[in-house]
Amino acid sequence: MGSEPTGRRPFRDNTRLLVLGIVLLVAVLAGLLALASRSSTLAPDFLTEFVLYALSATNLTMLVALGFVLARNIIKMIVERRRALPFARFRAKLVVALLAMTIIPAVLVLIVGGELIRNSVDRWFNAPMDEVLSAANGMAADIYQERQQQVAARAQVLARTLSGLDLSSNPAAVHEAIAGEVTSDRLALVEVYRTIAPGTSAPAVDPVAQAKGHVVAPSYSAAAADALARRVARGNAEVSEIEPLSNGAELIRTASPIRSSAGVRGVVIASGYVTGQFATRARRMTSAYESYQQLRVLKQPLAGVYLSFFLMLTLMILVSATWMGLYLAKRITRPVQTLAVAAREIGAGHLDHRVEPETSDEFGSLMDAFNRMAADIAASRRRLEQSSIELQKKHEDVEGRRRYVETILERIATGVISVDPAGRIRTWNSAASRLLGIDVHVSGLPASAVFGAPELKPLGTLIDQTSRHIDIPPQDVSITRDGRELHLAVMTTPLRRDDGGTDGMVIVFDDVSPLIRAQKVAAWREVARRLAHEIKNPLTPIQLSADRLRRHFSGAPEATRALVDECTTTIVGEVESLKGLVDEFSQFARMPAPRAVPTDLRELLDDALSLYRGLFTSVTLGATHGSDVPRVSVDPEQLRRVVINLIDNAIEAMDRQGRIEISTRHDAANNIVRIVVADDGPGIPLAERDKLFLPYYSTKQRGSGLGLAIVRRIIAEHGGSIEVGDNTPRGTRFTIELPTT
Repeated sequence: MGSEPTGRRPFRDNTRLLVLGIVLLVAVLAGLLALASRSSTLAPDFLTEFVLYALSATNLTMLVALGFVLARNIIKMIVERRRALPFARFRAKLVVALLAMTIIPAVLVLIVGGELIRNSVDRWFNAPMDEVLSAANGMAADIYQERQQQVAARAQVLARTLSGLDLSSNPAAVHEAIAGEVTSDRLALVEVYRTIAPGTSAPAVDPVAQAKGHVVAPSYSAAAADALARRVARGNAEVSEIEPLSNGAELIRTASPIRSSAGVRGVVIASGYVTGQFATRARRMTSAYESYQQLRVLKQPLAGVYLSFFLMLTLMILVSATWMGLYLAKRITRPVQTLAVAAREIGAGHLDHRVEPETSDEFGSLMDAFNRMAADIAASRRRLEQSSIELQKKHEDVEGRRRYVETILERIATGVISVDPAGRIRTWNSAASRLLGIDVHVSGLPASAVFGAPELKPLGTLIDQTSRHIDIPPQDVSITRDGRELHLAVMTTPLRRDDGGTDGMVIVFDDVSPLIRAQKVAAWREVARRLAHEIKNPLTPIQLSADRLRRHFSGAPEATRALVDECTTTIVGEVESLKGLVDEFSQFARMPAPRAVPTDLRELLDDALSLYRGLFTSVTLGATHGSDVPRVSVDPEQLRRVVINLIDNAIEAMDRQGRIEISTRHDAANNIVRIVVADDGPGIPLAERDKLFLPYYSTKQRGSGLGLAIVRRIIAEHGGSIEVGDNTPRGTRFTIELPTT
């Protein structure tokens, strides 16, 4: 891609047009020189009326063009300097230097040449030359005038002599009368004519006699003399004229009428001979004098013509020098400026930018080298872009894997912590924050500061041992958080390099408290099963023995019978209590599998609440059901038992006075239904909440501690969960979550 458009190149950049312009300029100069050399042969009128005007118009046009070019380029250079364009100062200096080198000599030559032309013209038309030409022209005129007077006098003498002769009847006498003038060389030629029909308006003439000297050429024609005779015969007046001859000589003629009493009888023509050499010199002298007088009138126009020639040459030199200066400045600075612009384009990232070499000189080689450099840079850029694309793809793969790992770490319930070799936290997932109760934004903090709290000291000890390259097997660690005991299964793994060094460690831990609780529940179930078996066997014989004692002492004295009845009644009552306890142990140990059917929770809960209506006057029971709660697949009897157990515990906790509120809500996003049983009793301390669902743990004075354990087991076998929390503003809230699918 070039930096110049591929259209027509400007005039200054077209070599053919430049050569043609130079040829035209040389031709114009040659024409001017030829015209100047031939100016002496041209008519003064042509020089002053045509050439002078043409030269003046041309000079004015060139002067306007020169002024326009100079003004335009000066303004352009000023604007370029104000805009701080590259090479503006250099171009201005170069143009000014070339103009100064041309204008100063041209102006000096114009001044000197103008003075020389004016002095030369003044010398051409000085006073001595004028006097010489005037005297010479007067001498020639005087000679012609004197000769003409002599010829006219002889003609008059001959006319008087011939007036007494008969012209028509005696030609010999006429010839004899005129021959003496010729033989005596007073005249060169004498011709006599007689008139025919004199007195008329158009008389004719007829030649009578002719006397011709030896100087007259034999080929002389008398036609001119005949015409002259007729003219005199008609006009009756003397006529003089000069007739040129074929050999360059001239005849000075005078025609005089021959008069009589009857009028003009004839015409005599006397001719004097002027040699060809004298006539030619006289004509040249007269012509030179006339030309000189004409040139003298055109002195100033002629000076203007020659000055215009000189001025035109000077202006052509100035225009050519100005244009050449601008051209050279452009040719020198434009390639460098083009390279500067191209360098800025390359620096701006347009690596496909190229410059078109305009010449095959050093500048062309420099532009070719620049284009090769730009091509190499573009190729390197493409390789870098390809490498960048590949690196970006690898980065995206690594980033995708990182996000994948981070997503897994954020989603899993296992806490994961990584520590760098300097002992600072590198990563920390949300499960770790949830299990340890520490803000997730701990990256970059020292591990010793994060795990320096007393309740987290066991974890800090494991991290410290691992950092000292001590291999530690997986361990169970117990920590206390918010008054609750958490059992964590912890594994620390050092990140070893191939060179034996480490890049830190990874700590993975999980909450095994539910597993511990499940193990305890399983152990208690086994204890309950064995206790039920061992206790139930002697209860029936004890009850039967008490019944036999009551029957045996039925006939005994009143005091004895009363004592026996009291004892046996106590024994039977306690046996019944033990049977109830054994039944609870048996039920806890062998909970039947739920028989789930689609159940309307609203109907089931309302039935459970109806059992308590009217039993406790100080307890208020309320229910709030969501409008979009679907049917849930549960065992109605077991779920009713769960609700009844929670209501009984709430009534006991409120000391049989207060409000119990049951509500249901459908969470469509998680596909679960929530059942909330809330009371406004004294609440449950935070430290005892995790123990509520353990077997044989009870806050009541009389209770087996199996109620909430059975509740959790029923909910767990339905695929749900139960949590305990604080009610607002006071009391306890049990939340049951059951799946809808």
